[in-house]
Amino acid sequence: MISGRLRNTEYVINLKALRNNIQAQRAVMPAGSRVLAVVKANAYGHGLVPVAQAALRAGATGMCVAILDEALELRDSGVDAITLVLGITPVEEANVAAEAGVSLTVGSLEWLTKYHQFARQFNWTKPLKVHLAVDTGMGRIGFTNVAEFQQAATLLRQYPEFEFEGMFTHFATADSADSTYFDRQYARWQQFTNSLTELPPYVHMANSATGLWHRSQITANTIRMGISMFGYNPSGKELPVDLDLQPVGTLKTAICFIKKLAAGESVSYGATYTAAKDEWLATVPIGYADGYPRCMTGFKVLVDGQYCPIAGRVCMDQMMIRLPKYYPVDTPVILMGKSGDRVITAEDMAEQAHTINYEILTNFNNRIHRTYHD
Repeated sequence: MISGRLRNTEYVINLKALRNNIQAQRAVMPAGSRVLAVVKANAYGHGLVPVAQAALRAGATGMCVAILDEALELRDSGVDAITLVLGITPVEEANVAAEAGVSLTVGSLEWLTKYHQFARQFNWTKPLKVHLAVDTGMGRIGFTNVAEFQQAATLLRQYPEFEFEGMFTHFATADSADSTYFDRQYARWQQFTNSLTELPPYVHMANSATGLWHRSQITANTIRMGISMFGYNPSGKELPVDLDLQPVGTLKTAICFIKKLAAGESVSYGATYTAAKDEWLATVPIGYADGYPRCMTGFKVLVDGQYCPIAGRVCMDQMMIRLPKYYPVDTPVILMGKSGDRVITAEDMAEQAHTINYEILTNFNNRIHRTYHD
C-alpha cells in the first residue's frame, strides 16, 4: 500500500514554536502553576497526538479535550497524563473514562447522581476522576448555585466511586477591552472557591485570554492554554499581546499548473474574474474541501515573497492565483505563514472570512498532510 504525502499541499507544524509559547506563558505565572494544553478539535487543526506529546515535553502537565473520543485517542497513543473532557459525557460512557483514567466534567447534582447510580449498578473497578464546572456567566455548562456546588463537592469526597480532582470556570469576555463582565464573573468565581474549606488539586479559571490579559487576577494553580499555545491572539486584533507568541502552523502548497491568460478571458465558476490584460495564471491544489474557505475568493497568497490575488472563486479541490510573472510548476505558495518579508496570518484570513482565527485553524482537515519540525 502506498502511503505518505502524494499531493504538494501540507500544513507544516513548528514544534519549537509550540514549546516557546508554553514556556513564555509559564514564565509569567506564579511559581508552581501548571499548564493544561487544550488539544480539542485535533489540537485546533494542528494534530492531536503530536501536539499533545510535544506539549508534555515542553512542560505541560496534562491535556484538555472536548469529547471522550479525543481522550481515548490520546490514551491509545500512550499519553497517560491527566486528560480532562471539558464537555458533558453521557452516563453510559463514564465507566470507559474511569477505566482509562480520563477525567470528566460534572456540571450539576443531577448529573453527579446519575454517574453514582451507574457506578453502583455496574460495580466500577476504578474511581471516576471529576472536575466540577462552575457557570459564572458563560451560560454553557456548570453549577450556578453555590449550595448545590458545595453538596456535590461533599458527595465527591464521600463516595469511593469518585475522585474530586478539580474545579473550573470559563470566562466569556476575557479577550475584550471592556472588563466589566469579566469582573462580574470573577467575583462569582470567588464565591464558589471560598465556599470550600479544601480545594481540589486542580483549580483552573484561566483560559488563553485570561492568561494574557488578567494574570494579576488569577487565583488558581492551573491555566488552560488553547489558541495562545499555537501562537495566536484570542482577541483577533482587538488587544495587543505582551508575550512572545509564535505562530505554530504554516499552510503551504505549490503551483501545479500555469498558463498565460489572455485579456478578456474569465476564470472559475460563475466567470466572476476576467483578465483586464494578458497575465500569468497558476492553479494550486487546495480548495474548500480541505478547509480553505470558499469565501477567501478575492483574498491573496504569497509567492516568492509577493502577494498574489486569488483569481475567481475558490473551488472544492483547486483554486487559481494571478502571478506577477512566470513561475514554474512546483514553485511554493504560502497560504498562511511567511514568505520573504511578508506574512499572512490566521487573523488576516479570519477578517476576509468575517469569522475568528479559531474557525480558520480548526477547519483545516485531515486531507491536508501534516509535517512536524522541531
